[in-house]
Formats: sequence, structure tokens, C-alpha cells
Amino acid sequence: MVGKFFELRQKQTSVKIDFVAGVTTFLTMAYIIFVNPNILSDKTGMDKEALIAVTCIATAIATLIVGAFAKAPIAMAPGMGLNAFFAYLVVSGKMDWQTALGVVFLSGLFFLILTLLGLRKRIVQAIPASLISAIAVGIGLFITFIGLKNLGIVVKDENTFVSAGPLTLTVLIGLFGLLVMIFFEMKKITGGLIIGILASTALAAAFKKIEMPQQFISLHLNVQAISFQLNILGALKWGFFGSIFTLMFIDMFDSVGTLVACCHQANMVDENNRIKGLDRLLGIDAVATMIGALLGTSTTTSYIESAAGIEQGGRTGLTSIVTGVLFLLALLFVPIVGIVPEYATAPALIMVGLFMMKEVKKIDFANLEEAFPAFIIMVMIALSYSISTGLAFRFISFTLIKIVSGKAREIRAAM
Repeated sequence: MVGKFFELRQKQTSVKIDFVAGVTTFLTMAYIIFVNPNILSDKTGMDKEALIAVTCIATAIATLIVGAFAKAPIAMAPGMGLNAFFAYLVVSGKMDWQTALGVVFLSGLFFLILTLLGLRKRIVQAIPASLISAIAVGIGLFITFIGLKNLGIVVKDENTFVSAGPLTLTVLIGLFGLLVMIFFEMKKITGGLIIGILASTALAAAFKKIEMPQQFISLHLNVQAISFQLNILGALKWGFFGSIFTLMFIDMFDSVGTLVACCHQANMVDENNRIKGLDRLLGIDAVATMIGALLGTSTTTSYIESAAGIEQGGRTGLTSIVTGVLFLLALLFVPIVGIVPEYATAPALIMVGLFMMKEVKKIDFANLEEAFPAFIIMVMIALSYSISTGLAFRFISFTLIKIVSGKAREIRAAM
């Protein structure tokens, strides 16, 4: 029955292969259980224990929906970079976290409307591929900067703004975890990020830098501190539409890029090389963002780590079902996750930043008309500590350069 529903035979796979693929995807992206709560709780003041549970629940719901309705081996979870942008909205003083959740919900709603109306494709086509890649690189640098700051390698300096911090015991523990992650990635061993986080946490416990929980397994989950607390009406202020726009488009570009890469790898394309069910997957992505906002977390999006499971042979929604169930099981271990220190998860941010830097090779630096806007977004996102500011500099510089060079007709209306 399972084989018939997921068309295992037609897609040349089996229950065993898709099960192993689902476990692989889980191990590859399980670091989000540790990293997402640390970013959001540290910057916004949201309850960390509730965030751990909500991260697991939102990831499980989104991934299970993909498996059951899209029947694709794609996992979804709160996105890296998107959670940093969410935290920035609160830290910058623009809004409280309840209103920021309202912004996330509205960005998902508008993303869904654009998908249903077919406008998504026109907007994506209006923006040059090099600039889309530059967004990924810029966010990668931004995440890396946050990781270095959380680790303690980069500290505030009154004279030079930032400088290298002292090599304290906690910094050394974090660097040990980073080395573990790099080693596993070099050896192509699945789960390197989560293993590095656990190794740092174990070392911190050995040096008595963290307190062990009173219980390792908990059946009493309380998410009331953050769930259904979003302020949608507060997010409808005109001044917040820039943030809604930014979140929506970052999610859109991230999702499109991830789905294109993963779906081609999974042979989910027709005879014209078009992805089967792309609009359905994007629609689920938008709905998942809205569900995540209701539960109390930042934008939920498709995860490139799904490629690890696909590489293991995952070809159907059964892969996603297995991954989603494992995230539900992870809810039992919320007390253990809660003791993981920030300097243990910081190396994962640095590694994710490294992975996102790979997009730089898609930018044509020989063409200054494309190179400068791409360069300015990469620099300004990181140095201004604002994704939206970087985006603004990029769009404006691109438009001005085209006008000055006499190529204003190349600027599409959607751009």
C-alpha cells in the first residue's frame, strides 16, 4: 500500500532506500534544532525551550505535508539567514517579536498569493541570476559574521568597530566543534554539523561550563509562551511593508534555488526539463511559513540539505515522511537541546555561511554592470548588519548603472 501510494516501483526505489534517505536528511539538517532557538532566543528574548519544541513541530508539519501532498523528497524548516533577519527586526528596535511573527505570516500569505496568481515566475525572471546568487553570498557572509560574533572570535572595538577576541576556554571549545564539522565535511560523512555541536557540548560539560538538565527526556511540552502570539494587525503598518517584501523575496529566491537543485537531482523533471509540481511545492513552502509564524518561529523554507537524502537514493515523499517523524521524536529530548550553549552552535553558522558562499562562482565579475550590484549587496548585507539595506543598495545600484550606461530598456517593470 505504501509502495503504491508513493509510486516506489515507478521511481525505482524501495521502502528501505527511502527510509535510509529520510534518516540521512534528518541527520544533515538536525542542527537547526539547536541553532534556530539560540538565534531567536538570544536576540529577541523569546522562550528558548518553547522555541526548541516549535522548531521541531514546524519542521515536522511542513516536511510531512511535502511528503504526503507533493510526494517529494524535500524537507522544510526555519531557514538560516531568514531567522537572522527576523532577529534583526527585533534587535534593531523596529518591532517586538510578536509583530515580527505577523510580518512572517504576511510574507508567507503574499508569497502564496503570488504563486496562485502565477506572478512568482515573472518576478523571478525579472531579476538577473547573478543578483539572486549575490543575495545568497551576502546572507552567507552575514551568517558567518553572526557565527564569529557568537563564538567570541569577533568582538566589539571602540576604535575599529570590531577586532579579534581573546582565546578563552569557550572559544577553544567552539573551535574544536568547528574542526569536527570541517573534518566530517571533508570526509563526506553525513551529519557533520550536528556531530560538531554535540562534540562541543560534551566538551563544555566535561569542563563544567554547562549545567546538566534534571531530566533528559520530557513528555510535557509547553509552547504557549510563543505560539499564537503573532500580531498581524500590528504588522500591517506601511513602514513594515519593506520587511514583509524582503522576507517574501528572500524566501522565494531561496526556495526556487533549492527546489531547482534538489528536484533535478531527484529526476523530478518532465520531458521539457521543467520541474514537476513546482508551484505545489512553492505553495506548500508559503503555507509552511504561515504555520510556522502561528506556532512562533521565523520563515520556514525548503532545505538544500534535502540533497543529502536524495544522494542516498530518496526519490519519493516517503523520504520526507521519515524525516518529519524523526523531528517529532526529537521533541522528547528538548531538555538536552536546551543546555547546548551558543558557542557550540556558532560553528554551524560559520559552516552554513561557507556553503552559501559557493554561489559566488555564478556571478560574472568580468561584467561590471552585474559585478558591482552583486558586490555591493554582499558587502552591505554583512557590514550594515541588515539584509534589507543590502537589498536596497543592490536594486538601486543596478538600476542606476543600467540608466547611466544607456540600457534602461533592460530594466523590466517588475524589477
